Amino acid sequence: MKQKERIVRALEQFSTAMLAALGYLPAAGLVLAAGALLASAGLGSVAPVLRWEPLALAGSLAYDGMMAIIQNLSVVFCVGIAAFLARKEKQQAAIIALLSYLVFLTAGHTTLEQMGRLAAPDPALGMYGTGQAVVLGIQTVDMGVTGGILLGFLTGWVYNRTSGKTFRPAPLRIYGGVRWSFLCMTGLSAVLGLAACFVWPPVQRAVDGLTGWIAAAGETGLFLYGFLERVLIPTGLHHLIYIPFQFTSLGGTLTVGNQVYTGAYAVMMGEYSLGLPFSDGIRWMYIGFTKTFGYFGIVGAFIFCARPENRRRTAAMLTPLLLTASLASVTEPLDFLFCFLSPVLWLAHGVIAGAFMVLLDLCGVTAFTGGLVSSFAMNLSAGAASTHYPLLYLLAAAQIAVYFVVFTLLIRTFDLRTPGREQPAPAVPPAAPEDRFPFHALVAALGGRGNIARVDNCLTRLRVWVEDPGLLDRKALRELSPDGLTCQGREVQLVFGFDAEQLRRQLDVVLEKTALSPPV
Repeated sequence: MKQKERIVRALEQFSTAMLAALGYLPAAGLVLAAGALLASAGLGSVAPVLRWEPLALAGSLAYDGMMAIIQNLSVVFCVGIAAFLARKEKQQAAIIALLSYLVFLTAGHTTLEQMGRLAAPDPALGMYGTGQAVVLGIQTVDMGVTGGILLGFLTGWVYNRTSGKTFRPAPLRIYGGVRWSFLCMTGLSAVLGLAACFVWPPVQRAVDGLTGWIAAAGETGLFLYGFLERVLIPTGLHHLIYIPFQFTSLGGTLTVGNQVYTGAYAVMMGEYSLGLPFSDGIRWMYIGFTKTFGYFGIVGAFIFCARPENRRRTAAMLTPLLLTASLASVTEPLDFLFCFLSPVLWLAHGVIAGAFMVLLDLCGVTAFTGGLVSSFAMNLSAGAASTHYPLLYLLAAAQIAVYFVVFTLLIRTFDLRTPGREQPAPAVPPAAPEDRFPFHALVAALGGRGNIARVDNCLTRLRVWVEDPGLLDRKALRELSPDGLTCQGREVQLVFGFDAEQLRRQLDVVLEKTALSPPV
């Protein structure tokens, strides 16, 4: 039983740490969606005012600025997770995580350079398809967000165990505390960066080797193509699935006079510009279909399954991310809300995406699918006879419905912790205007200031570790947090909804003042 409790608590800590690192993405998604609308060439043809240079510049600044965050989610995870896991001086853990991440990237780059394995960027594709990426200006093995997540958890774990280290000899005292944590992480980051150069490439080659089989396997291969393109997103390996089809001869070729178009993307655009019928190679471009339409069903299920009192907040949080996915085909902010926390949903997501790619192909749809506004404008200009776009939108409605039904059933059957399904926030008892919450009563219920060892919070819960659980006044704690109290050993969790972080900060101030007060 104790082993089971430890596993559950570890999984809970993992999920809350992941969510803490994603806290800014709803706001970033709102700005990104606005930028995508202002900078949209397709929308500009409908609303000429968007062609005004100041508006176009504002749109590009908003879009590119937020994309810089999306493209560097690995470092966001690394710093955010480490800071969340740190028990004290979280800003120090965040700084150490950032420095460690730079060491990790540089160790990978140096290893590749010394071994003569640095990939040369393609003039058209850059580093895509090479298995390497340029992150923060450093070329290294492309691990997607996996490297940042691993390093974030490692930094938090090491920091909590080494930041209290002291050295007695005077010359060595300066290397104690957080500096000792940094020195430990420097060595571990270098080892992790070096190991990535040997461990990750074989995984990449195995994924890359699937592409030949996918191309020859008909509808089965097309399903696997769509499934893997979604499922592999957290690892960064999805690039190795779609790049060969969209930008090499594996996706088809088109010769018109002396002009040769190679890859599904180039062939599709060539046929569009020349007014030619679309060829079968357009099937490899269907990955935009789920990005544009499917996430409406996913977000609808999340909102529908949220607790009634949380639905408006959940909708406000997810709507900007939905617009980002549908308008700009940037799905990572939504993906990372559930890919690690609900693997069942993530696998179902891949299955549905792959299945609808097969349906599009079987129904003979040859329409543009990437980006709601741009695809609609291009389909209208290409014509229904060439694209069969009316059928596209019928299938889009069907996919939205399938996502909504399947996700709703899975969420409710397995009681999955999707956004908005937290415990209801209790009504705050009346308190003095200067307090807004009876923190002193909470401290007393927790056994007094001396019994409180550590205070933290996740997205919706105040988490307190106490020295002696026997001193807890559980009746008083339940009154302060009705229907939202759990006590497991030395850990106490009080549910306050989205106000948890603000209450934790106020409690920190109260505890600091109480600690400085003379004993009674």
